[in-house]
Amino acid sequence: MILTTTNSIEGSRIVEYKGLVTGVCIKMRKAKMTFSMEKYYQGVEESINDVKEQAFQNLRENAKKMNANAVVGIKLDMELTAANYVTISLTGTAVSIASEK
Repeated sequence: MILTTTNSIEGSRIVEYKGLVTGVCIKMRKAKMTFSMEKYYQGVEESINDVKEQAFQNLRENAKKMNANAVVGIKLDMELTAANYVTISLTGTAVSIASEK
């Protein structure tokens, strides 16, 4: 499965547009009490990376359900709340591609 933020894939052509596809993940981050801002920011970064990876996995699974082999034009939206929630929402267009060769 090819995932890209661009609207085309070099060396391939889009043969069918399957439709809009999303991948969303929401996770409550466990607050760590620390006096080190460096450790706090490392924890936030780890949470964002974990949630982002799960959102991409959800996007892939949803695209496969549509019989797509690629997703183009992916946009990422991220929200961090004061209540320690991290939300990542991905949106793109599920497509079927074929090699131009």
